[in-house]
Amino acid sequence: MSTTRTHMTGADGVPISVPRQISHFVLHFVEMCVPMCIGFALGDLLYFWLAGFAGYSEPFVELPVLSVFLVTVFMTAPMTAWMSHRGMPRRAIIEMSAVMPVIAVGLLALGWAGALPMDSLALLEHGLMMPAMLVPMLMR
Repeated sequence: MSTTRTHMTGADGVPISVPRQISHFVLHFVEMCVPMCIGFALGDLLYFWLAGFAGYSEPFVELPVLSVFLVTVFMTAPMTAWMSHRGMPRRAIIEMSAVMPVIAVGLLALGWAGALPMDSLALLEHGLMMPAMLVPMLMR
């Protein structure tokens, strides 16, 4: 008799073991992080290049609101596109994608309230997006 507990069943009705569920969860998380990382890497390169061309040497510091907005777009759009490409349910796509602007609004509110320095908001957003994405994933 197996000591592995099961909580879910696959499409065929066969129980899925907890280790397999964890493995699937981790793989899905990495699969969502990869397009986000590619998006922010390429997006930040383009943003820093254009900002430098416009005379801003440190856009995250000099343009904090625009930076937070763009980081949100650069990280959310590729993840959303990848989820759509993979045929994931619309509700899951909306839930995962909604996390990013919620973080952006929260950080901006804290920045405007003086609780966080405005020049660190874009970097904080970079760091918080992926862990925050775990919330809707764990709820599913």
